[in-house]
Amino acid sequence: MTLRGKKVIALVEEDFEDLELWVPVMRLREEGATVVLTGKEQGKTYYGKHGVPVEAEAAFEEINAEEFDGILVPGGWAPDKLRRYDDVIHMVKHMEENKKIIGQICHAGWVLVSADILQGKQVTSTPGIKDDLKNAGAVWHDEEVIVDGHVISSRRPPDIPAYCRELVQAFADS
Repeated sequence: MTLRGKKVIALVEEDFEDLELWVPVMRLREEGATVVLTGKEQGKTYYGKHGVPVEAEAAFEEINAEEFDGILVPGGWAPDKLRRYDDVIHMVKHMEENKKIIGQICHAGWVLVSADILQGKQVTSTPGIKDDLKNAGAVWHDEEVIVDGHVISSRRPPDIPAYCRELVQAFADS
């Protein structure tokens, strides 16, 4: 198992894109990583856009980002809520400052915009938020996955295989 010993935060909030959360979580766990599903309230069940539930294993305020190797931000409508939590912004900024893995897919770029970490970064996302990313200083590409150092971005569910491949490689190399 290539990721044994790696610890990853996976952010959760209502209306996450079901596949964009669960497939990367399962893929990283399959490789041996510990992935902690983290929401505003520990023990709360959050529901994806298509009704798939997830129970938060930890609360944002309980997480010490220094103990983790990276963070995953799912898409859907959850990022518009996640970006409003100071604890989430601090976690993302910590990952950026320490060059730890940041995985973002679809609308997840909104969280990175609010964390103000996109200046000069090469990224992709769902085309619907490309202007937001560009206005935050990112260089946007219409590609299935973009790796810019420790930031891995992807567009949408059909691109999840490429996204997961790059996430696993990035964590293995970190």
